[in-house]
Parts: sequence; C-alpha cells; structure tokens
Amino acid sequence: MPLNTSTSTPEATCSRATGINWGLWISVGITALVLVWFFCFEVRFGPGHSHSTLGWLRSTWTPVTDYEHGKLVPFVIFGLIGYRFKDLLKSVQPGSMWGLAFIFLGCLFYLAAYRTYQPRVAAGGLPFIVWGTALYLWGWQVAKILAFPVFFIWIAIPLPSFQQATTHLQLLATSFAHHGSNLLGVETYTKGTMVLPVEGDWNPLSIAHGCSGIRSLMALLMISSAWAYMAKFALWKKTVLFLSAIPLAIIGNALRIISIFLIAEHGDYTWASTTWHDWSGLLLFYPFSMFLLLVIHSLLEGGLPWKSGNRRKVRRVSVQSSPSRDSDSTNPEPSP
Repeated sequence: MPLNTSTSTPEATCSRATGINWGLWISVGITALVLVWFFCFEVRFGPGHSHSTLGWLRSTWTPVTDYEHGKLVPFVIFGLIGYRFKDLLKSVQPGSMWGLAFIFLGCLFYLAAYRTYQPRVAAGGLPFIVWGTALYLWGWQVAKILAFPVFFIWIAIPLPSFQQATTHLQLLATSFAHHGSNLLGVETYTKGTMVLPVEGDWNPLSIAHGCSGIRSLMALLMISSAWAYMAKFALWKKTVLFLSAIPLAIIGNALRIISIFLIAEHGDYTWASTTWHDWSGLLLFYPFSMFLLLVIHSLLEGGLPWKSGNRRKVRRVSVQSSPSRDSDSTNPEPSP
C-alpha cells in the first residue's frame, strides 16, 4: 500500500490557522477610506455648504443648540467598545449577507441628505453603514455587541426646533425654585420666568433659557444610557435606570437654582448670581445626580454594584450540600 505523501505539515497548518486574512482587512480599510471621504471631506452641508457631515455635526455642539454633551459622545463610544473588546474578539463568526442590506440603507440616508442638504439625515445614516459592515464581516454576535455603541452617536445629533422644548422646562424650573425656596424660608413670588424676593434686598433672578435644565438633562441622559448599557441586569431594569435620568435632572436643576436663591438671600447676591451660578452645575448638580443614579442602580441590583460578584459567589456556596452526608443519613449501615 503506498504511503500518503501529503505536503501539509503541522507548521503549515498552524500558519494558515493563525495567518492574517488580508482580504478581510483590505475590505475593512477600503470601507473606512470611503466613509472618511464622504463623511469628513465631502463638503455639502451647513452655511454656504461649507461643511462635511461630521464637520457640521461638530459645529453644532455649542451652548446655542444645548448639545454641548456631543463633544463627549465620541469618547463614550470608544470607551464602550473598549469595555467589550474582549467579548468582541471571542464573538467573531462568519459574516452575514444581511449586513449588505443595512449598508444599503445607510447609503440611501446619505443620498437623501445629499439631495436635500440635510446633514442630520446623513449623520443618522452613518451608524447603519458601520453596523452593517460589522455584521457583514464578523456576524451577528459582534453586531449585537456593537449595536448600542455604534448607534449611540444619535444622542449627539441635534433635533430641529429642539430649543422650543425648553420653554416648558423653564416654567417647571421656575415653579420648583419658587416653592422650594419658600419651603426653606426664602419668601419669593414669580412673574413669568422671573423669581423675585418678598422681603430680601437681592435683585430679581430670571430662569433663563440656559437655566431650564435642558443641557443638564441631555448630559445626564448620555451618562445614564452608557451606565445602563454596562449594568449587568435585566433589560427592564436597564430601561428604568436610563429613564430615571429625566426626573433626576429636573430635581437636580431645581436644587441648583434654589441654592442660588438661598445664597442671594442669606449671603452675597453678586457671588450667588455669578460665581456660584457658573459652578453650581459641576459642584452640586452632577454629584447629586450621580449619587442618586448609584442609589437607583443599587436598589435594582440588590446592593452596591461593585459587590454584586462577591454576593453571587456567597449565594452559590451557601446552597451547596454534601452528597455523602445525604447518602449516609438515608442509608445507614446495619449494626453487626
């Protein structure tokens, strides 16, 4: 019988298994270059059609649009991907042709935006192209992990006529500040969005557009959504944690405004309306809101998040029983 003279060796098999898939990475590189060109260099949008899609998006992250939190969104996206990077490497599978459908959908978004000069539509279609590419190249498991980080960019796309929503928040903040100050001994009355002292000698304070809390609300929604994504509990609990940012932002902003009134009444009006007004968000609103988010997370988790792993381990150990003891108690040996 002739011997099997195969030319493959263990070294050759190992090199094929661990070798670089150049075709795959060339495809990724070409896709990245196309996206960079159309979304970063193709000038079509904004005043005088002088901005690219991402250039226009970056120009909108200003106090005028109340989307200052958008500057942090790219860092949050890369942080979320890095948080699940090991899971991504373990989840690589053969790609799915369904990815081409999502890529095509994202391209339709861009074509519609190009024809109508609507940069929001182009920016909204970018996640479909990126996510569809991941699905086409690496399969459903990778796409599932990347879905939230990739579409997280939507929270940084300014909505049209968004500032109109601040009117209701201004009135709500005015009412909360007025009643809260009265409860704490600072008698006030309101005229529209202005809060005036009954007996104090400080000047009227106006709950302006910037004090409505809309910027704090958007920033806290960004934080709570990323927090909920990383939390290790059921989907309904993640939803509760995310939506809790809305009442927390309203309450925290009201507390910040009340603190300004208290300092103006019992301290220095000028310092309260300038220095403390500018720094109270960082020194009061965010610590207060983040602490309450931690409290809500702990209630949903059943304890502090960083102790959940030890708590589960103790539970598993406590329910274990010894099979030998059970057998000895149920089948005692007969006495001689």
